[in-house]
Formats: sequence, structure tokens, C-alpha cells
Amino acid sequence: MVYNFKVFKKCSPNGKLTLYLPKRDFVDHISYVEPIDGIVVVDEEYVRDRRVFAQVVCTFRYGREEDEVMGLSFYKELYLASEQIYPPLEKRPYDLTRTQERLVKKLGGWALPFRLQLPAGAPGSVTLQPALEEEGEPCGVHYYVKLFVGETEIDRSHRRSTVALGIRKVQYAPDKAGPQPCTVVRKDFVLSPGQLELELTLDKQLYIHGETVAVNISIRNHSNKVVKKIKASILQSVDIVLFQNGQYRNVVTGIETQDGCPLQPGANMQKVVQLRPVLGALRDRRGLALDAQLKRQETTLASTTLLLDPEQRDAFGIVVSYSVKVKLYLGALGGELSAELPFILMHPKEGRVKLMQADSEVDVEMFRQDTVLHQESVEVY
Repeated sequence: MVYNFKVFKKCSPNGKLTLYLPKRDFVDHISYVEPIDGIVVVDEEYVRDRRVFAQVVCTFRYGREEDEVMGLSFYKELYLASEQIYPPLEKRPYDLTRTQERLVKKLGGWALPFRLQLPAGAPGSVTLQPALEEEGEPCGVHYYVKLFVGETEIDRSHRRSTVALGIRKVQYAPDKAGPQPCTVVRKDFVLSPGQLELELTLDKQLYIHGETVAVNISIRNHSNKVVKKIKASILQSVDIVLFQNGQYRNVVTGIETQDGCPLQPGANMQKVVQLRPVLGALRDRRGLALDAQLKRQETTLASTTLLLDPEQRDAFGIVVSYSVKVKLYLGALGGELSAELPFILMHPKEGRVKLMQADSEVDVEMFRQDTVLHQESVEVY
């Protein structure tokens, strides 16, 4: 029986270094991140008196490229892991994966394995959607694996002997969902007796991208006010933790209805509203948080960011969350009553591609060789 496995391949412009990665999505399990296991094929004559290093670079663009004038920069880089690949270490501190073993066997003696480990708590891959007229690199957090030739790991690499391939740090839906979200809010009126009560319930806490969120709305009007309109919406909250006031919200989808209204004093209402948070018609919405996009792949709304400790946020990232908000309109004199429920929106674990236990044929996806430093228009995707 013949098994296939897929790898991603990219060469340096001079053809002396070739990077092979079995995958480009690396899962954050909150307490740890999957290691980045790859293979580098080096030219024997070229690297004989040189050193080759592999690094994981996290870039954070928090402002538009076109606004960078007079030395002002809205771009930061963070080197999260580094390993010397050549000359290889005498004793490797880890075991090779099955894919690495197969690739070393197929590619020959100058195929050198490496492993890079991202720290727990590293920021997730998120892109902020630019306006249609904007050009340049989009804001957000991006990762790439970089190979270069140099004397030390802090040397400035040269264009012709550098490889950079974009990767993503992703999170998948947890195995166990939390309790069913539910909240009750009440409003008193200064010059009127009784209360207006609004109860919200979601059918579950965890939703998969593309699923419809069913919002159960229960209104008990014990006041003498009249409910004239109901508005329900799904909000995406974006927190750019580098800034103290870097929080804003986007309305992903919403609906206004007067069905069952006006709700008179003493009356009750039970209603279910269906809302579906998808990117769809929002591709021109500036500032919307999206899953970081790799070339040749479609993207979706950014998944909820899960944190091991919500109080310990790395100042180098973007935190995304979602909530359902329902607002009751009582007219000019009555004011409004609103309630909000958070929920989780993520991709399922079942969507991951599983490698075969054995393999004899390799499906290689090639990338262009125009690889330079990221600041110098590197083609990393």
C-alpha cells in the first residue's frame, strides 16, 4: 500500500538552502505550543565553512505602513526561537518525527532536521482587515520560519542565502464546552412602579465557524413602559494589548425587529433570534479581526483567543472575543435596556489534517525563491 504525505518546500534565491515543513499551522494548546519540526537541505560545498541558523520570527504591525514617516515605525519583530542547524550538534536533544525520518531518508545525508519551540503564551496569528483602498502589509500578528547563513544567530542575513516561509499559530475548539450562557438584567424607573426584566440564554457556549447562534430572548414587562423595538447583534471585541486604550468593537451581524411589539405593560414575550457570524459581506469592513491568512488559502473571522490566565496578557499581540448583545428600545422617555452574553467562536479540531502512519510518496508544494528580510519586502507566504 502506498501512502502520501504533503510537505511545503521553499528555496533560497541562490539555491543553497531548501526548507521543508510538513505543515504551516501549529496548534496552541494554551499550556504549550506544538513544536515546529522541519528539514533543511544544504549545499555541501557552500556551507562547509559557514553556519546555518533557523529561527521563528513573530511580527506585529500595529499601524499603517503608509503612515510611517520621518523615522516613525508601527512595526515590531520578536525572535521567539533559534537553533543552529549546521554544523549540527553532537547530540540532538529530541527524537525525530516520522515525517522527518522519511524526509531525511529520501533527501540524503545533507538533509538536516531541526526543531523550534514556541513559548506558551505567544500571541495568536491575527490579521486586521484593511480598507479596500489601503496598500501595504496589513496590521496584525504574523509568524514565519527563517533560515539564513551567518556567523552568529544575530547576524544580519543576506538576501540570496535566506529562506522565510509564513506559518500560523492557531487554537482549536476545546474538548469540553463551558456552562450554558445565561443572564438576567432588570431596569427600574424613577417615577414609575415595577421593573422591566430581560433574560438572555444561548443554546451553548462554544460555536464553530459557520454555525448559527440561537439567542433565546425572554421579556417580562412589570413596568408601565412599552417596548417598541428589539435589536440583537453579535459583537467582535478586539484588544490590541500594546496600547492602554487599544480596544474597539465591530458589529459582525445583527437584526432589528418589531415582531411582537409594542409590548404593553404587564405583558411577557418569548422569542428566539437566529444570528450567523460569518465573514461573507464584511470583506470591506476595516479593522475586522480575521484569522491570519496564508497565500492560497481562504480566511475567516478570527477565532476567540483563549488565555491560560486572562490577567497575564503578553503586550505583543491581539486578543479577540465575541458576545451577543440584545437591546430593548422603550421610546424617547423610557430609554433603553440591554444585556450581553459572551460566547466562544472557533474552528473544530476535526478539521486538522492527519498524517499517515507510513509514507512512500511525497506531495511537495513549492514556493517562490524571492526571499529576503521581512523589512525589505520579504516574500514569506
